[in-house]
Amino acid sequence: MSAQKLHIRNGRLVDPAHGLDRIADLFIADRRIVGVGQAPADYSADRSIDAAGLVVCPGLVDLSARLGGIEPELAAAVAGGVTSLACPPDTKPPLDEPGLVERLVRRSETHALARVFPVGALTQELAGQKLAEMHGLSSAGCIAFSQARRPIVNTMLLLRAMQYAATFGYAVRLRPQDDFLAGEGVAHDGEVASRLGLTGIPVCAETVAVGTALELAAQTGVRLHLSRLSSAAGMALVRQARDNGMSVTCDVSAHHLHLSEADIGYFDTNARLDPPLRSLTDRQALRAAAQEGLAVVCSDHTPIDADGKQLPFAEALPGVTALELLLPLTLLWAAQDELPLTLALARVTCDPASILGIDAGALRVGSRADVCLFDPAERWQVTAASLRSQGKNTPFLGREVQGRVRMTLVDGRVVFTA
Repeated sequence: MSAQKLHIRNGRLVDPAHGLDRIADLFIADRRIVGVGQAPADYSADRSIDAAGLVVCPGLVDLSARLGGIEPELAAAVAGGVTSLACPPDTKPPLDEPGLVERLVRRSETHALARVFPVGALTQELAGQKLAEMHGLSSAGCIAFSQARRPIVNTMLLLRAMQYAATFGYAVRLRPQDDFLAGEGVAHDGEVASRLGLTGIPVCAETVAVGTALELAAQTGVRLHLSRLSSAAGMALVRQARDNGMSVTCDVSAHHLHLSEADIGYFDTNARLDPPLRSLTDRQALRAAAQEGLAVVCSDHTPIDADGKQLPFAEALPGVTALELLLPLTLLWAAQDELPLTLALARVTCDPASILGIDAGALRVGSRADVCLFDPAERWQVTAASLRSQGKNTPFLGREVQGRVRMTLVDGRVVFTA
C-alpha cells in the first residue's frame, strides 16, 4: 500500500516526549511526520482527517504482549491504539533460535498492523540450563533477552548471562520471582488467600529475586529491566538502586494499578494474574511509582481461551487480555489520581519506547507516523463481543470504561478505524 499524505486537523495534540498539549494540526508524508502545527512548504494532502474532539497522541508502546494467534492479537493491538509491542520469548516453541525469531517478524510484517519486537530467550528452551545464542538472536531481530516467567535457579548461570549481555550491549529483562519461595502459590499471601484457602505467594518471593538481580546487574553493568513488579517492597528496592546511580528500569501491569487481592472475590479466575494481585498498600505504591516515572505501564497481554479459565482457581491459567484496555485503564488511573494527560500517556508511549530503544512514542518532525486518535470522553462496556482479541479473560468484563480509540496509524497508514 502506497503511503498517503495525511492532514490530521483540529485535534488535541499530546506528545509527552516534547511536552506538547495543544490544539494543532499534524502532517504526514512518506510514512513520517513532516509537520506539527504547520505544514511544510508545497505540502498538499491526499486525505484530510477531522480530529475535532479527539486526542491525537503517539501510538502506544507495550512492553509485554503475548501473541497467541498473531492476526487477531495484532488487530486487538491497533484497536487499542498500540502500534509497537514487545513479544516475550515464551511462545510455542520458545524464541531461542534465530529462525523462529525471523519467522515471527515475517508473519507480523505480513499483516502490516502493529510492529512486533521480539524478546529472545535468555537460555535454551527457557530451561535455565544453558545460555541461548544471544548474538544470533540479536541479529535476527531480538531487542532484549528474558526468561519470561521461567526462572534461572542457578545464579552463576544468571551472572554469566548478564556478563555476556553486558559485553555486547544487550538488555536483560527479568520477571523477579524466587520459585522456591513462591512454591505452588496462586495468590498474594494475605487475608484473602487465607480466607479462600488458597496457597499464597509471599512478597519476599519478589524482593529476594529483585535483590539478586540488582546485585548481579551492579556487578556486571548490564542494562537490566525488571518486569511486572507487584509489591511496595520490590518497588522500594528499585528506587534505592536508582538513587544509588543504577540505570535499572521496571514496569507494572495496567491491571495492577487498579486491582488488589480483594478483586479475586469468590475465586474469580479472571483475576488470577502472574504476579498475583497484592494488597491495597502495594497497589498504591505501584501507582505512586508510575506517577513519579520510576515505572512504566504495560498491558502484560496474555490471551487465554475459556478452557484455561473455567477451572478451579488454583488450576486456572494466569493472565489477562489487555491490549484493548491499556489506554482506558491508563486514562482511568490519570483521572482518579488527577494526573496531567501528558504524564499518564508518557508511561505508555515515549517512556517504554526509550526502554526498548526504538523509534516510537513521539510526534516530532521526522519520527515514524505511528499515531493514535482517541475520544477521551466516550464510554464503552467491556464485553466478549467488544474485544477483538481471542482472549476474553479480563476481570473488567461487564464494566464500563472511558476512552475509545477512533483511528490508529502505523507508518502513516490507517490500520484501524472505529
